[in-house]
Parts: sequence; structure tokens; C-alpha cells
Amino acid sequence: MDKSARYKADQKNLTPGLYISQVNGGITTYDMRFLKPNTPPFLSNPVIHTIEHLFKAYAGKSKLADNVIYFGPMANRTGFYLIVKDLTGQQAIDLIRETVGKSSSHMGEIPGISASECGNYKEHYLEGARIALKQYYNLLKTYKVNNLSYN
Repeated sequence: MDKSARYKADQKNLTPGLYISQVNGGITTYDMRFLKPNTPPFLSNPVIHTIEHLFKAYAGKSKLADNVIYFGPMANRTGFYLIVKDLTGQQAIDLIRETVGKSSSHMGEIPGISASECGNYKEHYLEGARIALKQYYNLLKTYKVNNLSYN
């Protein structure tokens, strides 16, 4: 079986950043790596859950919302995957930067937090999510397309 770029990347040397994990036709998976792999502490489940809600809400309101296929957490709790269609690398960086920036400044109720909208609505941590998002946003401030490779 062919390995995607994600599995060819040496996790021992991978640093927080934004990487192209896989490309299939016009579909691109981005590795939004918030933390260095295998280096605790990892993102907590309540923080991950809140980031997921915030990112989906703000990306869903963006001008590129129709290009977003999926956003969700990595099982290893070091970041997220964003799957998009028909976006250039620069468009993806801009979308992610804008969405992370807005999410990191979110105040008030977390979108989709009611029992009828969320299967685990009590497990959220807004302040922890905002801290993680602000750190990631600072990393992305000067990100360029040539930074998207694992190499």
C-alpha cells in the first residue's frame, strides 16, 4: 500500500505547522499540526471538541465554505485534518489563518453546544481552545505556500 506524505514524515522531527498531507485529484488534506508529535502534554478532549465546533462554525461562514469537505481532530491529539476541494495552497492558508484567527477570538456561547446539536455537549473548554488557537494563529501569521511540505 502506498503511504501518504503524512506517514512518510518523520514524526520525531515534525514541528507544529501546516502541511499538505495528501492530494487526490482536486481534494487536498491539510495536516494542521498544533503540537510536536510524541511530546506531551497533548490537546485535551474538551479543547479539541471546542476547536472543532469553532472551526466548523467560522469556516462554514467563510467565502470558501463550499470548498470545505471535512474538519476533524487527529486521534493522537496533536492537531486536526482539514479536507478541501479545488483550493490553491495560498487559498487554503488564507482560509485556515482567517478561521483560526476568528475562532481564537470567539467570546460567548460555543456554536452547536446544545444537547440536540452535539453528542457530548457538556465536554467543552472554551478558554483552553482559545489559548491553543492563538498559539497556532501566531505560527501561521507569516506562513507561505513553500512551508506546506513535510520536508
